[in-house]
Amino acid sequence: MPTELLLFLLSWLMLVLLESAATPNHTETLPGCQAKCGNINIPYPFGIGRNCSINFWANIDCNTTFHPPRPFFADNIFEVIQISESEVRIKNIVASTCYNQSGGLVSRAISWNDFAGTPYTFSHTKNKVTVIGCDTQSYITGSEALNYTSACTSLCSNKEDLIEGSCSGIGCCQTSIPQGLQELYMSVSTLYNYTKMVSKTYVPIVLNYSLGNKTCNEAQKNSTTFPCKENSHCYDSVDATGYLCKCNDGYAGNAYLAQGCQDVNECEDPNKNPCEGTCTNNVGSYNCSCPDDSYGDGRKDGSGCTKKNKRIPVLQLSLGSPLFAIQAGLGLGLLSLLVGGSWGFHCIKKKQLSKIKEKFFLRNGGLLLKQYISSHEGGGESTKIFTAEELKLATNNYNRSRILGQGGYGTVYKGILPDLSVVAIKKSKIIDESQLGLFINEITILTHIHHRNVVKLFGCCLETEVPLLVYEFVSNGTLFHHLHDNNGISISWEDRLRIATETAGAIAYLHSAASIPIIHRDIKSSNILLDHNYTAKVADFGASRLNPLDQTQISTLVQGTMGYLDPEYFHTGQLTEKSDVYSFGVVLAELLTGLKPICFKRSLEQRNLATYFTVSVNENHLFEEAGIIKEGTTEEVHAVAKLAKSCLNLMGEERPSMKEVAAQLESLREMSKRWAGNNSNRETDNKFMTWKLQSYCSSLMGGCRSNFLDANHKAPTESNVALANTR
Repeated sequence: MPTELLLFLLSWLMLVLLESAATPNHTETLPGCQAKCGNINIPYPFGIGRNCSINFWANIDCNTTFHPPRPFFADNIFEVIQISESEVRIKNIVASTCYNQSGGLVSRAISWNDFAGTPYTFSHTKNKVTVIGCDTQSYITGSEALNYTSACTSLCSNKEDLIEGSCSGIGCCQTSIPQGLQELYMSVSTLYNYTKMVSKTYVPIVLNYSLGNKTCNEAQKNSTTFPCKENSHCYDSVDATGYLCKCNDGYAGNAYLAQGCQDVNECEDPNKNPCEGTCTNNVGSYNCSCPDDSYGDGRKDGSGCTKKNKRIPVLQLSLGSPLFAIQAGLGLGLLSLLVGGSWGFHCIKKKQLSKIKEKFFLRNGGLLLKQYISSHEGGGESTKIFTAEELKLATNNYNRSRILGQGGYGTVYKGILPDLSVVAIKKSKIIDESQLGLFINEITILTHIHHRNVVKLFGCCLETEVPLLVYEFVSNGTLFHHLHDNNGISISWEDRLRIATETAGAIAYLHSAASIPIIHRDIKSSNILLDHNYTAKVADFGASRLNPLDQTQISTLVQGTMGYLDPEYFHTGQLTEKSDVYSFGVVLAELLTGLKPICFKRSLEQRNLATYFTVSVNENHLFEEAGIIKEGTTEEVHAVAKLAKSCLNLMGEERPSMKEVAAQLESLREMSKRWAGNNSNRETDNKFMTWKLQSYCSSLMGGCRSNFLDANHKAPTESNVALANTR
């Protein structure tokens, strides 16, 4: 009896040990490390305490002064709400301004998040900058690498006008952020020093994270440091900033820990059982089967299990049998049925796909565009409507290697058409009804434009979920890139003056020579493309507006880019052609100084280029700036500077028209070319041309400087005047 009891206890102990060995290890942390902080799970590669995380950026501090405790990271700045496989959800401080009933400022807060030097990026798919208020305006600036700036104004008469759960533009406005952003600065101000909205203390934001800064292929080459453990695989992060590890299909757990990915018994949970019939679990997989009296694959997402029809007996085939002909006929009939069914299924699928394409085509304004093309013999006929298959083939299925650039609303791909012509294809990354209007608007705008300094629209594709636009390919990048990423060393003064002249001519054409006047609304150096000859091409008409000939102002939701945005338009919401003039003035200031329109690393008085530039010109300090162009003559630079200053006037009615700006730049350029090209009697000619330029500037703009200098930086003499009069 004691021996039987001993054998029973030993067998029971072995069973317990075997069961415990077979139980999946669902630990999410390193051995000896705390798994939770309060109610929040802290999975590796994050960790609480010393040596519990993969790196400093994943260190979590568990603050026990709260009940229950709360997790924080980045030196207790951000409270963590949730950590998932590739994202961290945190609490973010709200930028706000609060005023009392008499209009006095009560409090102000800015929101500035800087994750540079870490693998964190703001999720561009799950975050939007949202501004709430009946009298609220916000400036948003991103990291320098992406040159992201934006603004948003929220207005309403009464807070009762707001629709719960909606951001329609009344009392609420939203703007998207670009992919890969690591720095975000937000400030809020008011137009009339009051607000009718209740403020919030914090809002959640979602951060993407990744390991290292390599791709999976690069990281896997070093097996000693590669963190993905058994039964897992590596994949590149959504922002292409690094990589992450994930358990293989059929496994669950933590891919960074040894034995962290364990087999999932798909058959165990009846609510998640994938089989309709019999489910059999395998290591890393499962099988579905049907009972003997049924047929099918046994899967809930497949054909399932269908009972066999027992009323029809199975016919036996035997050569020479009287029933052979009948059986053969039935076999042929069954074969015909299968072939016909397959063909019918193919036709149904094709018809469904065609209906989906037709639905997208109609929603994206396809009929209106077709009508426009057919009704405009000279203009719209060159606009081609591409198929989705054509553009998919042209971009090699939108391969990442074909990406030319990315912005807040879309990605631009390099495409090669069957005739080997190279094009640029703009594809939206925002599946949002509110953004479809921007693409339709851009198609309508560009069909009206035919100018050599405006990017040409070849066509579009409207049978996809969001419209695709096909442009001419401009090979040399943006003016912003050449001015700021290359420190401006690649652009000579002659080229700068020509680029300014070409851009001004294109905008003047939009305002006064197009079939319907067009206000661009987002003139900036990153929307001025350069071809291989540095010829300027104005691009990106997504925010543009057609301006009816009988209207001088258009009431519209404020859109534009911080640093370029017309302050009068920003405060009144009234869009005019002079708004483009202001933005072009900022571009001229960029060309002259090499400085960015907005830079928070500069001192407070130098932060906004438009303001700083205007003050420098007024106080005659322009040539004291380190970045000012020294290649052109003093008079040329001052002439352009005075013109830029007039464009940057705070009152729109006091700015010149773009037609006047283009004419003045063209005259300056022609005079500069004649001056540079005349090699005979150089000293005399320089004196003459200097005086002529001085006279020209003085007559057009009231003087380029208070005291003009000649080419040798001397005041003009009477002999100069006499020489000028004899020419």
